[in-house]
Amino acid sequence: MLYFAILKDLFRRDQEEIELAAGTTVAGLLQALRERGVESAGRVWSSMAVAVNQEYASVDSVLQDGDEVALLPPVSGGCEVYAS
Repeated sequence: MLYFAILKDLFRRDQEEIELAAGTTVAGLLQALRERGVESAGRVWSSMAVAVNQEYASVDSVLQDGDEVALLPPVSGGCEVYAS
């Protein structure tokens, strides 16, 4: 598991290994993470992108042993450039 942006703060780490039952989907993984008490992420859960092995994945994607999963919450920032 790789955590980015606000998730690094919520999980108090930037990565970890998680053991899951065979056949667990991305949706199942996200639910397991919510149940760890990180529900305080609020709206982040509903708009998070998930990458499995560096490719975007859907919630029904089945995870395999050794997969690298990255959680990518929405981020904001930057600035507007004003034309003169």
